[in-house]
Amino acid sequence: MINLGKTFYYILISLRPRQWLKNFSVFAAIFFGGRLLNSEDVSSVAFLFFIFCLLSSAMYLINDLVDQEADKVHFSKKNRPLASGLLSQKIIVSTAFFLLLLALSLAFLISDLIFATSILFVTVQILYSFFLKRLIILDIMAISFSFMLRVFAGSFIISEPLSSWLILTVMMVSLFLAVGKRRSEVTLLTHQQAVKHREILSHYPINFLDGLTFMMAVASLLTYSLFTFNSGRADNLSPIINYLPTTLTNPRWLMFTIPIVVYGIFRYLYLIFEKKEGESPEKILLKDLPLFVATSIWVLTSFILLYVFSG
Repeated sequence: MINLGKTFYYILISLRPRQWLKNFSVFAAIFFGGRLLNSEDVSSVAFLFFIFCLLSSAMYLINDLVDQEADKVHFSKKNRPLASGLLSQKIIVSTAFFLLLLALSLAFLISDLIFATSILFVTVQILYSFFLKRLIILDIMAISFSFMLRVFAGSFIISEPLSSWLILTVMMVSLFLAVGKRRSEVTLLTHQQAVKHREILSHYPINFLDGLTFMMAVASLLTYSLFTFNSGRADNLSPIINYLPTTLTNPRWLMFTIPIVVYGIFRYLYLIFEKKEGESPEKILLKDLPLFVATSIWVLTSFILLYVFSG
């Protein structure tokens, strides 16, 4: 019984529940579409979130299988249950197959479009694990595309049109996080360790990664700013308008969140270049208090502007 309990614990660790934070991107369409207070829509997207958690965890297990030997030379990944010998390959394969079958079955029950999106997500992840992560630039683009599929799936399930600028924002931010991840991996590992752990890192010059990091940071700020500018006006039902100066009675309210995003991106750059962090974006979000507070303030402010001020 004790061994069984330990096995389930090691399986849970291998599922990487902290990584499920990425799957919250399925809520982008419902949040910015102003439908977050619709209980039926929220239930649908929450169910989709559950499906993508199953899918992503299955893919993490497959990735652990592919990287088992490489993870053994990594300073932190060597402690993963499979790499450290706490779990067998048979258990990992069985669990991955079960999660994948369950997730795809649930996606099929929802709609053909969600099922097709899930299949495409799995395909991209498998190609990444076996092939794309060994190709410079394409490895980063594959990570970004996976984020895009989550956002599109969230819009498909509630039939909510997506802003073109929101799509571009998600693309640029995901590229920014992916490049920052590569930059941190190169920084934290010696050249010899980097090559053993992930050969592609030897093809990324540090100056090239620095340039890409700043480029994607700027692109993220620009696309988000343009998204807020084109997100519509609060000029209809809000009684708050009556108490504001004339110069503020017809703004694009979401533009007030731009300074928060600026701080968040600058803080993340600081963590990458000064603190030598960034290898695990979701870990940084939970670990770094200023970044966590900034993210929380952004979510709260966006909610107030979208659901209170806009009437």
